[in-house]
Amino acid sequence: MRRKYRIFGLTSQATRELTFPIDDHGTVKTVLKYFQETYGFNIQHTTLPCLQVGNQQRPNFLPMEVCKIVEGQRYSKRLNEKQITALLKVTCQHPQQRELDILQTVNHNSYHEDPYAREFGIRIDERLASVEARVLPPPRLKYHDSGREKDVLPRIGQWNMRHKKMVNGGRVKEWICINFARNVQDSAARSFCRQLADMCEISGMDFSKDPLLPPLCTRAEHVERALRAHYRDAMNLLKPLGRELDLLIAILPDNNGPLYGNLKRICETDLGLVSQCCLTKHVFKTTQQYLANVALKINVKVGGRNTVLVDALSRRIPLVSDRPTIIFGADVTHPHPGEDSSPSIAAVVASQDWPEVTKYAGLVSAQTRRQELIQDLFKVWQDPQRGTVNGGMVRELLLSFHRSTGQKPQRIIFYRDGVSEGQFYQVLLYELDAIRKACASLESNYQPPVTFVVVQKRHHTRLFANNHNDQRSVDTKSGNILPGTVVDSKICHPTEFDFYLCSHAGIQGTSRPAHYHVLWDENNFTADGLQTLTNNLCYTYARCTRSVSIVPPAYYAHLAAFRARFYMEPDTSDGGSVASGATTSRAPPGARGGSRAAGNVAVKPLPELKENVKRVMFYC
Repeated sequence: MRRKYRIFGLTSQATRELTFPIDDHGTVKTVLKYFQETYGFNIQHTTLPCLQVGNQQRPNFLPMEVCKIVEGQRYSKRLNEKQITALLKVTCQHPQQRELDILQTVNHNSYHEDPYAREFGIRIDERLASVEARVLPPPRLKYHDSGREKDVLPRIGQWNMRHKKMVNGGRVKEWICINFARNVQDSAARSFCRQLADMCEISGMDFSKDPLLPPLCTRAEHVERALRAHYRDAMNLLKPLGRELDLLIAILPDNNGPLYGNLKRICETDLGLVSQCCLTKHVFKTTQQYLANVALKINVKVGGRNTVLVDALSRRIPLVSDRPTIIFGADVTHPHPGEDSSPSIAAVVASQDWPEVTKYAGLVSAQTRRQELIQDLFKVWQDPQRGTVNGGMVRELLLSFHRSTGQKPQRIIFYRDGVSEGQFYQVLLYELDAIRKACASLESNYQPPVTFVVVQKRHHTRLFANNHNDQRSVDTKSGNILPGTVVDSKICHPTEFDFYLCSHAGIQGTSRPAHYHVLWDENNFTADGLQTLTNNLCYTYARCTRSVSIVPPAYYAHLAAFRARFYMEPDTSDGGSVASGATTSRAPPGARGGSRAAGNVAVKPLPELKENVKRVMFYC
C-alpha cells in the first residue's frame, strides 16, 4: 500500500537492531522479521538506520530501501557552495533581459481578463511604473599626502590604490606565519609573505619585512596546538622586551572545513591576536590586486584607516561634522533551517572616531533563537558586591567612543538591518527605549537626539533606466542604473520618510537597491541630507575600493554576527549564518548572551573577546 509519511529523523540504531512491541504484554518483534513475515521482503541494508516517521509515544520505523522521496518538495535547508553558484548562474540576468522577462510574465498572465481582478475593480498596468530618480554625486576620498595621488573622485562606484597611500597606515612590527596547506612548500610560503609585506609597506603601512619566527608548517587537525605553541614561542621572545605580537598570517587549504572558524575563535577569544587568512590558490597565483585588497583588510585590523571622506576632514557633513556624532550599525542573524540547537546572534558596531566616522568597534551577543529584538542593547543586573550594575552593548560602545575621542556623542544615528515591515514599530519601541536607558545610565540628563533608520535588502523592487543606452543614467559595463541613484517618491510610503538608494555599481545581474526607512528622527534630517550622508558612507567600506550596496555600519554588523557563529562551542554551532563582532565589559552570566531560556534551553554566552581585539575592526 502506497502511503505518504513525514520524516522526523533517523533511528540511532541500525535496522537489524530495531524492535517494536506487538501487544500489551511486552512481546517485541524485530523490524527485519516484520517485513519478512508481513510482506515477504528481505531487507538488504541491515546496517543502515531506519527512517523515524512516528512519534515518541508511537514509534514507526521504515527501512530506507522501501521508501521513495516524494518529488517536487521545496528544500529549505542551507545550500552548499556549488549549489549556490549554480543557482546564481540561472537567476543572474542582465537588467534589460530581466525587464523584458517581467513584462512578458505580466502579459502572459493576462490580468485584464482575470474575472476576480475585474470583480474587485483591480487593474494592473502592462507597463512598468515610471518614477523620477536622481543620481547623487560620489564623494571625494582622502589618502595620505605622501602618495602621488592625495585624493580621488571615484568613477562609477570604484577606484583603485595605484599611486595612493592609506590615510593612516597601521604598524606591524612583530608578526608570525603558520602554513596549514600541505601542498604549499616552505619556500612558497616565505615568498608569499614577503610579497604581502612589501605590498603593505607600499600601501602606506609600517610593516616589518620578515616574520619574528620562521613560518611554521602544520596540519589543520593540529590547529589549536600549533597556534598556542607558535604564539608562546613568539611571546617568549617579545615579553622580555615589553613588546606585543601584532599579526598572524595563516595560509589555509582552499577547502578547509572548520579550520577557518577554529582559528578565528582561538585567536580572538583566547590568544588576543588579529589574523589574516589567505587561501592556497592565491599563494600559487598571486596578483597585485589581491595583495592590495589583503593589505586594506590588514590595515584596519591593526588599527589603521584606509581612506576618509574629504568632507569629514573639512567638517562639511551636515548633522555629523558640527558636533560629536556616533553612527551605529546593528543586525541579528538567525540560524539556518535545520540548525535546531543554534541561537540567534545580535551584533552592534559603532564609529569610534570623529569627525572621520571610519573606524567601527563591534560587539556580539547570543540570544534566544529567532528573536529579532536585540536583547543586550542595555542590561541591568544585581551584583552581590557592587549592587545594581548597568551594561549592554550600546552603553559599552558609547563609553568606548568617549575613550577614543575624549568627547561624549551629542548625536546618535542608528542603522538597523534585517527588520521586516511587520516588526518596524515593535523593534523601534524596544530598541529606542534601550538606547535611551543606556544614555541615561551614563549621566542622568544625557539624552542625545537619535535618528533610527531601518535598512532592507530583501525586497522585490528593481529599478531600470528609461533608456538602456543613456550613459547619464546607466552603467554601460553592466547595464545597471548608476551608483548613487535615489528614488523617494511614487513607490515609497505616502506619509513616512523612506527612500530607495542604489549606492553600488552592479557587477553582474540586476542591481537591488537598498530600502532605507526612517522610523524616528530627532535630528531633523532633510531627505537630501540623509540620502547624501548614507550614499557617502557607502564609499568608506574598509575591505575594497568600491562603494557598497548597504551602509557600512550595517554591513560591519552583518560581518560581526557571522564571525560570532565560529565562537560557539562546536556542539552548538552548525556552522552556517552570517556575522562578526566584539564584546566588552565584565558582564555576569546573562549580560552577554548568557543563560537565557529559549523554551527550556539556556542560551550559552559567547566567549569574551580579548581587549586588544575589541578595539580594532578584527571582523574585516
